[in-house]
Amino acid sequence: MAPRRILSIWLAAFAIDRWRLAEGCARGEGADAQPLALITETAHGPRIQSTNFAARNAGARIGIMLADARTLCPSIVAVPGDPAGDLAELERLAAWAMRWGPWSALDPPDGLLVDVTAVAHLFGGEAKLLADVYNAFETRGFAVRAAIAPTAGAAWALAHYGPERSILAPQDDMEARLSDLPVAALRLDDDVLTVLRRLGLKRLGELGTVGRDALHRRFRNRKSPAANPLVRMDQLLGRVPEPLLPVVPQQVPLVQRRLMEPIRHRALLDTVLGDLAADMVRELEGAGQGARRLDLGLWRVNGEVAVKTLELAAATRDAAHIVRLFGEKLGDIDAGFGIELVRLRASWAEPLPANQADIEAAAERHGTSLAAFVDRLTTRLGPKAVRRPVLKGSHLPERSQGWQPALDPELPSQESLRFHARPLKLLDRAETIAVLYATPDGLPQRFRWRGEVHEIARVEGPERIAPEWWRERGTARLRDYYRIEDDAGRRYWIYRYGIAGDGRGGAPEWFLQGLYA
Repeated sequence: MAPRRILSIWLAAFAIDRWRLAEGCARGEGADAQPLALITETAHGPRIQSTNFAARNAGARIGIMLADARTLCPSIVAVPGDPAGDLAELERLAAWAMRWGPWSALDPPDGLLVDVTAVAHLFGGEAKLLADVYNAFETRGFAVRAAIAPTAGAAWALAHYGPERSILAPQDDMEARLSDLPVAALRLDDDVLTVLRRLGLKRLGELGTVGRDALHRRFRNRKSPAANPLVRMDQLLGRVPEPLLPVVPQQVPLVQRRLMEPIRHRALLDTVLGDLAADMVRELEGAGQGARRLDLGLWRVNGEVAVKTLELAAATRDAAHIVRLFGEKLGDIDAGFGIELVRLRASWAEPLPANQADIEAAAERHGTSLAAFVDRLTTRLGPKAVRRPVLKGSHLPERSQGWQPALDPELPSQESLRFHARPLKLLDRAETIAVLYATPDGLPQRFRWRGEVHEIARVEGPERIAPEWWRERGTARLRDYYRIEDDAGRRYWIYRYGIAGDGRGGAPEWFLQGLYA
């Protein structure tokens, strides 16, 4: 079996390079020549996420507040960062990087790991493989450092802190080759690095001068590998395995029409959209999926692209429904000198069985289903304007349900525990009531709520609900729920909080929590 070889790729200025490429300026020229920082908003104000070379020379460092950076460099330009866009681009690069090996993995926020075991000969050796990596990323506009080693930890350490284009051969003495690297090469948390520096341990070789027992006692309560230098050192030297999660590229359904003549009129665009929707339905049917998000791209003659995105409340393969919803989004489309290419892509799809002969599907075809109704509302009002109720995994009434945005993925079903019929209407907050009863543990006979006295004609209960011991304090008390009806025929849901003599407080309290229709 060939010895394992891991390629670590570090995009040293990834976020800045993405911004620079989006602005269309070359490295070190134009807007990139002035001090620039990408920032993220925090509770204490904007904090620097990434900097270019000019800003680093001026003293701006990653992690400091923007206000502090401005005192060092008043001319620094602050631009909002895009962490989600960076991660999406990194995922695309991970799939593209499989040109050098059978699988690749993300190394957030700015790195990739590629398994190049037994493939270097296809490139003429590992040195030429590294040269190909440098050339490929520099052609795409990204500054890069890369290294190859028997383990992911060693390759990462060399890529970040070793010589340029380092290669650690299987027969090399790994511990000796890596001994001069700083302890930061172990991928440890900042607080752990601070502790090691205070102990005088600045190089990997110096960790061997301290007994493992001493380090184990100092860091034995640190469970995360990034918080334990012994675990990281063992992973780096290959003494213990390091699990990696490969990126699995998925082919998303995509259909398009390249038009013989550019179109400018809405009626022709609707016809093309209808054809694309029918093609998309066939693609989804073949994959056994339904679309939850669709992206419609319109390429104009002048090269500009307009994109409209549609998110759906439930997976669907109804072409008419898709056309109807997109029709509401295309009212402000400017065709310019004409549209020559139309592309429809299902960027989010979910499994959808082929048998759709049920009530919901029939209702959706006629535009009367709940999912279709939600889709129309979110298209017109926005995705944040519509919410839906969801069940929660709790037996306490006020925690048994909640609300979430209508387009969020549905969580796994967590049916609440319901031993008896619950009222359809629960108060936002249970209200205190005064109750008259014959004995402390007896049935209620009369209660006062919102200044009005109610005589109880019928009562059913109690239904006892224990507190959630894993969330509540030890002083939480039992609840005894009663369904009652007053002399006017109105029905209520009340409960007694606590039992007389339970040792968890004074006399029991009474609350009204729900109303029956």
